[in-house]
Amino acid sequence: MEHKKVRVRFAPSPTGGLHLGGVRTVLFNYLFARQHKGDFVLRIEDTDQTRYVAGAEEYIIECLRWCGLEADEGPHKGGPYAPYRQSERKEMYRQYAEQLVKNGYAYYAFDTPEELEEMRSRLKTEEHPSPQYNHIVRQQMRNSLSLPAEETEKLLAAGTPHVIRIKMPASEEVSFTDMIRGEVQFNTGTVDDKVLLKADGMPTYHLAVVVDDYLMKITHAFRGEEWLPSAPVHILLWRYLGWEADMPQWAHLPLILRPDGNGKLSKRDGDRLGFPVYAMNWLDPRSNEFTRGFREMGYLPEAFVNMLAMLGWNDGTEQELFTLDELVEKFSMERVHHAGAKFNIEKANWFNHQYILKADNQRLAALFMPVLKEKGVQASEEYVATIAGLVKERCNLVNEIWDHGFFFFRQPETYDTAAVKPKWSEVKRQFFLDWASVLETLSDFSLSAVEESFKQLATSMNIKVGELQLPFRIMLCGGKFGPPVFNIAETLGKHETIARIMKALPAFDA
Repeated sequence: MEHKKVRVRFAPSPTGGLHLGGVRTVLFNYLFARQHKGDFVLRIEDTDQTRYVAGAEEYIIECLRWCGLEADEGPHKGGPYAPYRQSERKEMYRQYAEQLVKNGYAYYAFDTPEELEEMRSRLKTEEHPSPQYNHIVRQQMRNSLSLPAEETEKLLAAGTPHVIRIKMPASEEVSFTDMIRGEVQFNTGTVDDKVLLKADGMPTYHLAVVVDDYLMKITHAFRGEEWLPSAPVHILLWRYLGWEADMPQWAHLPLILRPDGNGKLSKRDGDRLGFPVYAMNWLDPRSNEFTRGFREMGYLPEAFVNMLAMLGWNDGTEQELFTLDELVEKFSMERVHHAGAKFNIEKANWFNHQYILKADNQRLAALFMPVLKEKGVQASEEYVATIAGLVKERCNLVNEIWDHGFFFFRQPETYDTAAVKPKWSEVKRQFFLDWASVLETLSDFSLSAVEESFKQLATSMNIKVGELQLPFRIMLCGGKFGPPVFNIAETLGKHETIARIMKALPAFDA
């Protein structure tokens, strides 16, 4: 038996921001494809034109690029199975829908929206609050199964609006082997006759996903477990179209749950709990609603990807930090959990902190520059890189460089002198005046030179060095925080350090 080349796909609808669950689906697809030297395809499922949002496709592509999960084929780069937008493949779906009708696996349904509404309200009961168009109901509706053949012909010839629905068997067991869940079984009697082709000639997801996976030679289909109820429809379509031998292997990924474990994590949960659930900032052009993303909040892409990999998967060891190459090497579907994975923002921040510690200071500076621009602060990237190096061990997010180093960019306006006031004296005041003069004469303003001159003068004036360091810190920063104080002085430079000492002294005397 020939060994097929592995081909996987991510097939989002361009309807809005990209949820972290979607990015995790991309990641698992990507890792599997790379591990098997296969292809990773991006396909845009835009058959529902009413939900299409301008800019969403570009946004999805940009998200994948930021995460470093580039597709091999897609609408942005073409490939042997183009086009990769379903709306541009519209013509090819009808023939397959008609073939299903011809072979008795589907039928034309002429019901108007009003007739469907009437059926739902007529059959609604407490046990069945939302009646379905299924193997029982179809006989009471206007379709090619319930109407005489001549009438169906007439309606078609007259161009009467209609859809094509799959004819689900009344009671048949359908099963498949899921790569995560093992054997999964369904009874077709519980599934309604899904629409395959809409009145506007556009396919629904059910038809399009099967036709495209077949034509694009997809070997493995990984998607969220919310698609599990659609599986029997898709299995039957593969069978009815005569393609069962080419059906991809499926894996239904566990959901990403709210932090408390109750239900799927949604954008609203993120808004409510104050953390992002989208990969990048998203502004909905229809509602003008703005949603913050991981990228803009100061997460590094490699930390984001590592965090997502650990939501519902591990390699069987205690290891938590993996490069993308290591993930490609270690990943396996067998180790993806069945149960949903709770999202934990503290854990996401821990991952980001680990990667910030390892990150190059120049890179952190470049990522932080937009924050300074927003605040109207001008500084060289070189200067910012030095600061990043001094404060990064306190930062979970790149943007927190400001929280832990704002005093490098602005002189303090107030001074928290309460802790040093009781021990402040004229002698200490004189020390700082004399030391400021000493600093003026230093040709070398390195950390060691500044610290040496500080200690020498303190010794000669018979003051304990420890009693002078905190006042000095408060003069530079405004409070009892920040990295080692002589590092701060070296970074600020001679003139700024002297200026801050002189500006602060009156606050200590007050």
